[in-house]
Amino acid sequence: MAWSSCQNPSASMARADRLFRLLAALRSLPAPVTAARLAEETGVSPRQLYRDIEALRAGGALIDGAAGYGYTLAEDPALPPQMLTRLEVEALTLGLAEIRLAGDPALAKAADSALAKIVATLPDRVQAQALHTAHQLYRFEKRPPAPAQMAAVREAIWEERALHIGYSDKAGAATERKIWPLSVVFLDRSLICLAFCHLRQDFRRFHLGQMTAITPLEEHFRPRRVPLLRQMIAQMRGDSRRN
Repeated sequence: MAWSSCQNPSASMARADRLFRLLAALRSLPAPVTAARLAEETGVSPRQLYRDIEALRAGGALIDGAAGYGYTLAEDPALPPQMLTRLEVEALTLGLAEIRLAGDPALAKAADSALAKIVATLPDRVQAQALHTAHQLYRFEKRPPAPAQMAAVREAIWEERALHIGYSDKAGAATERKIWPLSVVFLDRSLICLAFCHLRQDFRRFHLGQMTAITPLEEHFRPRRVPLLRQMIAQMRGDSRRN
């Protein structure tokens, strides 16, 4: 990334150091990160922070978000895969192996593709470590296949689009709901969709396998998904502490 300036070497070094500290903050802090938090981490004013964000974007970093909503580092050209350590390679391959056993063919295929792309960019020695890792994963009890609704729910979460669903609860009672899907949680034997339910006007957990029909709606709830998800998780944690 072309961040240097030949006019003032000391100023150039200070600016480069500041931008790399900003990248480090974007990598390590829970996303999306507010501008105020990033400014605090890098020791600059909010106005300078906005300029630094634009400088990183101009240098090739893909940073999603805007002032008021927070920022997410989606693609980081300053962290090439060949900088992975042996233990990081082990963690990566073990995590992707877990995804292959999750019962979702689309995710399993994506895991294989991602690993192949990463391994192809590694030095020969690290490639060998990735192909012959010290850790292996095996589960005697296979997870059930992902429900047919999985792809539609995942797409709606990505697009932050409302869904109309038919739902059958544990007692067999059928209802129709409009939901804002926030996240899919992989449990041991089932998949749960965390969502805001408009029928109940509250957060609810829906088993994907109990959804009988799914219709994507034109209604979007962007950019409310992340704040709502944080609120729901905080509420769930509070309930567990009280129980």
